[in-house]
Amino acid sequence: MTVLTTYLVEDSPVIQQSLIATLQELTPVAVVGMAADEQAALQWLADPAHEAELVIVDIFLRSGSGVGVLRGAQQNKPPRHMVVLSNYATPDVRATCMALGAQQVFDKSTEIDALILYCQTLAASGMQPAPAA
Repeated sequence: MTVLTTYLVEDSPVIQQSLIATLQELTPVAVVGMAADEQAALQWLADPAHEAELVIVDIFLRSGSGVGVLRGAQQNKPPRHMVVLSNYATPDVRATCMALGAQQVFDKSTEIDALILYCQTLAASGMQPAPAA
């Protein structure tokens, strides 16, 4: 099973730590970096030396938004698997995120198990390249 290099865009230190612990315990994920705001995330993602196959993005950040991260990341090469993990996974938010290239949108309060399954499935697939947006 492939280890997924993963970048986390989340502004809550408590959620960062608990999510990393959960993912690393239950999935083949190695978190290679984190950002708490849109600008820092986009700077990291734009650097071709930074490798992350999976990017997990929250919608509401310290400054900027996860929607801005998705929009900005569309230009990055190679494309990455982008997923959203938010407390605000409403139908409208889901549609917006999917239109901006997110492969999946997960609700933090009810769909952590689905995120874990997604990571396990992605790793087991041998990390097929992310579809071009």
